[in-house]
Amino acid sequence: MALSLSTGEAILIVVLVALPISLATFVLGAGNALKQIGKGQFSVEFDSDLPQRASDGPRAGSGEAREAEIRQMLEAKAYRQRARGEAPLDVEAELAKLLADRPPGRPGADPGRAEEVRQLVVARNERRMRQGQEPLDVDEEVERQLQELENLGQ
Repeated sequence: MALSLSTGEAILIVVLVALPISLATFVLGAGNALKQIGKGQFSVEFDSDLPQRASDGPRAGSGEAREAEIRQMLEAKAYRQRARGEAPLDVEAELAKLLADRPPGRPGADPGRAEEVRQLVVARNERRMRQGQEPLDVDEEVERQLQELENLGQ
């Protein structure tokens, strides 16, 4: 018995054999290509990608960083005003005014916030004691958390 294939059957067999092979090659190759997206000599590095010790300049939460950012915004505003032909604002005077508007105060100057943080610390201590852990010093922890909250606003 002679086996004869028509041209259509031969093409169908070739397609059915080649399709899984090409699909497997594509999936394996695309996985490597997707891992390479965003990498290379022209990629952009963000501050969040860098280790903390490699960051330059003032710390993000410090007053120096806040002052530098406000100064940059005011200088940009003055530049835009000059470009429009308007009288630019005095950057130093405006900076001093903005920094004076928000007195540094001591952390926890708001008694409501301090009481709320204290309640949270007491609840955390109760949970730690139920778990068999050593309780935290409430006053120290309240002061630390108020300081962290204060630094978030800068």
